[in-house]
Amino acid sequence: MDVKGKITELFDTQKVTDSFQKREFVLEYTENPSYPEFLKFELIQDRCALLDSFNVGDEVRVHFNLKGRKWTDKQGVVKYFNSLQAWKLESDSEGVDTPPPPEQDWVSGGEGDESSDVLPF
Repeated sequence: MDVKGKITELFDTQKVTDSFQKREFVLEYTENPSYPEFLKFELIQDRCALLDSFNVGDEVRVHFNLKGRKWTDKQGVVKYFNSLQAWKLESDSEGVDTPPPPEQDWVSGGEGDESSDVLPF
């Protein structure tokens, strides 16, 4: 999954344990400019350094995985948690979408053969 938006907040890297660290940031996502959404992402382990070259106000494309966990507390109450775990950040300061890679022709292995009506499934 990916989403484009503006970085509104950057947090310091947190060392959770001796072998685990994470870093969080907030992205303003404006699919509907009248109602912007503020999405909190996390980066883990060596990915924490991905934020080092970005600043508040930068326009970025965030590639992420949606993660969910189930946890039972000491009283036996089940709780659910979701997180948006970023794994790649791309500068989008020009505001121009990067075109997708060319379509693969599944029959011949060539790229962009528009004469083929064969579906890849």
